[in-house]
Amino acid sequence: MTAADRAGLPVLAEVDRGGFVESWHTGSVVAVDAMGEVTLTVGRPDVPCYPRSSNKPLQATAMVRCGLELPADLLALACASHSGEPMHVAGVRRLLASVGLDGSALQCPPDWPLDETARRERIAAGGEPDRLHMNCSGKHAAMLATCVVRDWPLDTYLDPEHPLQQRIRATIEELTGESVVHTGVDGCGAPLFAFSLRGLARGYRALGAAAAGTAQRRVVAAFLAYPELTSGTRRDEARLMRGIPGLLDKGGAEAVDALLLPDGSALAVKIADGSQRARTPVTVAALRTLGYDAAILDDLATALVLGAGRPVGEIRVAEGFARLRAGLRSNPAR
Repeated sequence: MTAADRAGLPVLAEVDRGGFVESWHTGSVVAVDAMGEVTLTVGRPDVPCYPRSSNKPLQATAMVRCGLELPADLLALACASHSGEPMHVAGVRRLLASVGLDGSALQCPPDWPLDETARRERIAAGGEPDRLHMNCSGKHAAMLATCVVRDWPLDTYLDPEHPLQQRIRATIEELTGESVVHTGVDGCGAPLFAFSLRGLARGYRALGAAAAGTAQRRVVAAFLAYPELTSGTRRDEARLMRGIPGLLDKGGAEAVDALLLPDGSALAVKIADGSQRARTPVTVAALRTLGYDAAILDDLATALVLGAGRPVGEIRVAEGFARLRAGLRSNPAR
């Protein structure tokens, strides 16, 4: 994103400490209906960005198309940015073992579990950061399994020119309806393809619009069946999915969020400065603007700001975020 792209982005969230706004976050939001038409636009959703891990359901779709056959729980892990809890690590081991591999084949970096409880338990047990606990290990295990199925090289599976990565790129371009404008490297080492936030929303809409039995629908069904495997037991994404049945939510690094909604529409959010603390309140506000109403939205609408360990303020949607409604063509009750 260039300086010109950042200019004029609206303030979406603010940080209130003791009744004084000390920080604020700008960004973009876009929604498309079940036909792929834009129904909500705020900021600059046509500017290319890295979707980061919000790409994972699209990547998993490409792998299934390549012949990867997994039970639903392991397919959910292939889409995951997991918390490194025991159930996640056990699943990644199962996935690798199903094609005769183990953790030594993974090329994602070693890491601690994202989940604080799992991290403390691993440290207390004398453990070290490892690749199995890294939040993208499910995706990497699925990539390796796909390579085994197709008899593709394993040692270069992260090369952007590898047959698997080329299939992933082609699938992303098909589902988003856009050409990749830049290729980088994600934090886990996998190729990372840039396209617009609008394209991301349309890609998620395409997942839900596919015919029964397709790779897209298999990925969606697995994701919806195992919310805690795609994120973690204490993660906002899993809580939101449990609170609104039929909603699929996949967050990404640098404050990206992408959702397939129960009615077949889709939503994508990007906080410009990459601050994750603003992502969930903005996503909640966008869902409310689209007509969704559920108790979980009240729970996730704000986050506490602490002083000396006690609440002294909150992270909330900015007052100007009401401009969302100006870009909305329809607002059916849900």
